[in-house]
Amino acid sequence: MSVTHEKTMLKAFDATTASRALKLARETLQIEADALTALHDRLATDESVGKAVSLLLNCKGRVVVSGIGKSGHIGRKIAATLASTGTPALFVHPAEAAHGDLGMVTPEDAFIAISYSGESTELMAILPVVKRMGGVVISMTGKPESSLAKLADVHLDVSVAKEACPMNLAPTASTTVTLALGDAIAVALLDLRGFKEEDFARSHPGGALGRRLLTHVRDIMRQGDAIPAVTADTRLPDALMQITQKGMGMTAVVDAQYRPVGVFTDGDLRRMIDKVQDFSKVVIGDVMHANPRTIGPDKLAVDAVAVMEEYRINQMLVVDEDGKLVGALHIHDLTRAKVI
Repeated sequence: MSVTHEKTMLKAFDATTASRALKLARETLQIEADALTALHDRLATDESVGKAVSLLLNCKGRVVVSGIGKSGHIGRKIAATLASTGTPALFVHPAEAAHGDLGMVTPEDAFIAISYSGESTELMAILPVVKRMGGVVISMTGKPESSLAKLADVHLDVSVAKEACPMNLAPTASTTVTLALGDAIAVALLDLRGFKEEDFARSHPGGALGRRLLTHVRDIMRQGDAIPAVTADTRLPDALMQITQKGMGMTAVVDAQYRPVGVFTDGDLRRMIDKVQDFSKVVIGDVMHANPRTIGPDKLAVDAVAVMEEYRINQMLVVDEDGKLVGALHIHDLTRAKVI
């Protein structure tokens, strides 16, 4: 684009044009909001959604979603939402299905076909085959009397009074309603399956929630020689060497069975500076904090975060079932693991 042409376009976008753009944007949102309200009210007396949810809940296979054009884009999102909330699902392009991809579909699958007109040539070419296999078909159309609606075991009405497009042509309100109904079905299935945060995390291991709910203390704790530890009879200078070498800002104090009996931090050292004249004579057991906060290695890392925040500590010791020291955590370890 030339600089001159760009300047001309900028000049053309004056206050009047901006006002009209805002007006159209608000009208679009209102039309789509009205369409969603109409769907909400329609479902009060429509039993089809309940039937569809029942079929999907009892489906022994997967949910196969299909549609072409804008309906296909919406179908992909519905399939993705179902899959991430406990209902195994995939999207199959109807044209590709007619040329071999229909082999992905099994008799135990439930097939959701999306077409606002209900007359999609590509869908109507494959649905009779799905029906002959014994598969369940759920249609989502804006035409209850369409071919697709009549072929389906359950028809979901996604009709709208009008599209937001000024020419009433481009799928806008209708795709919004279809997407919203897909979300509603996914949420109903999620609840009926007893789907929990932990289940969601398992299907989103790369996300923040996955890290929070799938990361255990044992996954990020420092182990072996990386754990700063001394006995109660250790002189303070030797304990300070442990603190310095291990870089955790503290050292655990353990007994003969390697069970932690105390902890000494660099903060404790700073508080001692004005009180102690000769550090070489100080024994760590005399200045340590007894009964340190501990956590088990199989606990979730977020549990460690909660304890650290509650007691305002930056380090924590990890002990096994016998109370023996097996690891150590620093708040920075949790930060690096993106648990916080």
